[in-house]
Amino acid sequence: MRPAYTSLAGHDVSPVLLHVPHAGTEVPAWTRSRLLLDDAQLAVEIAALTDHRTDEIATTAADRARVRPWTILNRVSRFVVDPERFPDGREEMAAVGMAAVYTHGTLGQRIRLDDAAHRDALLAAHYLPWGAAVARLVDERLAATGRAVLLDVHSYPSAPLPYERRADDPRPAVCLGADRAHTPPWLVEAARAAFTPLGTIAVNTPFAGTYVPLAHHRTDPRVLSVMLELRRDTHLRERDGAATPGLAAVSAALADLVDAVGAP
Repeated sequence: MRPAYTSLAGHDVSPVLLHVPHAGTEVPAWTRSRLLLDDAQLAVEIAALTDHRTDEIATTAADRARVRPWTILNRVSRFVVDPERFPDGREEMAAVGMAAVYTHGTLGQRIRLDDAAHRDALLAAHYLPWGAAVARLVDERLAATGRAVLLDVHSYPSAPLPYERRADDPRPAVCLGADRAHTPPWLVEAARAAFTPLGTIAVNTPFAGTYVPLAHHRTDPRVLSVMLELRRDTHLRERDGAATPGLAAVSAALADLVDAVGAP
């Protein structure tokens, strides 16, 4: 079975990894049959939660950067497995049925029955391989450069979805997600400087935190990470996902950030 992700090599001297976990829309047949939604309902859910065009933003930014970063892109929908979320009670979104394997959708509706065996099969097929691949890329950057800087690329809708736990928070053009152990102030400021031309910037609002592989989480200070939540109307038409001229500006801002944090 081929991996459900695409890994794109960067330059050996780059410490930067573009991490794109939610751009995928594939739903393998063996798990599609276990989802309770009909095709139309599933299409609505995928349209709502996919981080549309973040793969395009990342690859365009990688092409523009002075030193090419490394990139990993997930092809599988988060309705199969969400590789960023904890698979257990550590995940705050488990309270709404949206830990690593979702049992509920964006409306709070049941989308998958509780089935520990199927959940474990999904984690084995998609969650664990993704985590291992990212950890391996991070370890390679540490070995080559002495540090790793993970830029966690996401998008979010301009209007809150019913499942969101902080739906009343402001929705800036770019939300920067920071972790107390892995996101130093200088990294936040570098991201702020790169993306300020797009509009308002906020930190940990309306989403918080950033991805670090479990193998390095809160144990290796050489691994740095910041989440980039791009409000979708900055770069696409939300009604149909068509790109707007803002896509080039977002990609350029990400390339600028790669250059800023990847410098020796």
